Order: sequence, then C-alpha cells, then structure tokens
Amino acid sequence: MPGYVYIMASQRNGTLYTGVTTDLEGRVYEHKEGILPGFTKRYGCKMLVWYEEHFDISDAIQREKSIKRYYRKWKLNLIEEMNPEWNDLYEQLW
Repeated sequence: MPGYVYIMASQRNGTLYTGVTTDLEGRVYEHKEGILPGFTKRYGCKMLVWYEEHFDISDAIQREKSIKRYYRKWKLNLIEEMNPEWNDLYEQLW
C-alpha cells in the first residue's frame, strides 16, 4: 500500500506538523477543516507545504520518524527546496 509523508504549516516559517497517511487528499482536508482535535487544530496548521510519496506505507512511516527527529532548520530547508514560496499545495493534489 502506498503512503505519503507530509508537512503542514500555520504560515510561512510558522508552526510545523509532520504526518503520514495513505490518503493525502483526505487527511489534508481533515487538517484544513479542523475535523479532528489535536495539534494541527490547536495551532492552526492548515497549509500543506511539503509532501513525499512512497510506494510502501512502512517506508513512509520510517521517513516520518526520521523527519520528526530533524532540527527545525533542516525541515525549513526541506520545505523550501520543494516549495520556495510556501504555497499551499493542497490544490495541486488533483
């Protein structure tokens, strides 16, 4: 089963949340709408600023764990390599 690692942000250089899912569109929609309680709802992380697709969910889970251990500066560089303008990538998923 494929999987995705993704980063949500409250704004450019704002609060970051790293997650993993098998349904990127659906999961980002839940974050944007604040459907589920938790970190992203509390801190307003509603912008999809980075994601990476993996052919196997276990690889995505491992990558998520690695990213969560990285320093913030590394995460900001990762985002800016893919998305230098910090656009919300949600609309590009279709």
